[in-house]
Amino acid sequence: MNELPLLDLPAVQALYPGADPVHGFDHIERVYHLCQIIGRSEEADMNILSTAALLHDCDGSDPSSQNRAEHNLLSAEKAGVILNGMGWDEENIRRVQHCIRAHRFRKSEEPQTIEAKSLFDADKLDVIGAIGIARTIGYAVQAGEPFYCKPSEQFLKTGKLSAGEHHSVYHEYLFKLRNVHDTLYTVTGRQLAEGRHAFLDIFFKQLEEEVNGLR
Repeated sequence: MNELPLLDLPAVQALYPGADPVHGFDHIERVYHLCQIIGRSEEADMNILSTAALLHDCDGSDPSSQNRAEHNLLSAEKAGVILNGMGWDEENIRRVQHCIRAHRFRKSEEPQTIEAKSLFDADKLDVIGAIGIARTIGYAVQAGEPFYCKPSEQFLKTGKLSAGEHHSVYHEYLFKLRNVHDTLYTVTGRQLAEGRHAFLDIFFKQLEEEVNGLR
């Protein structure tokens, strides 16, 4: 593994939009650094994990893309092309691609390796806590959705929007953000999530109370 060619960081940065508050290179850097913490603690192969972290959103994740829901699959394909061009062997390319395909919360492929589990956890840690709130608001702005509207009974029961209902930032908290800490795979990831999850709950409780005139 030590002989595998390493990615050039300026070239990686060029793969990402410069001013995207959701999947910009700043998100990649944070996930990369979290992977260093989680991966080393969990004894992951750091070449595989670090490479997957740098490429996990490299295609289809920018605001102009019509395929954001499949960006994990598109990014895995693009990562394969990039790494093949660098001389990586097929087995290690497949290991990186598995990490990338399995990193989404709404995943179609379950993380099987410690590298994939570490990337999943690092990526999910960046959607909770203060950073996660900021990114979720940024995504709502891009999508033209409000930061708060009252969820319907249907949404509360099923997670599905009623006719004409907006998927606000608060909806995303109810549907996804408050559940993220329970989906993490690694001991290290769960430990890192504790403080972020607590802050998340405090923020959205305060938000709901202020909107409803209770504070």
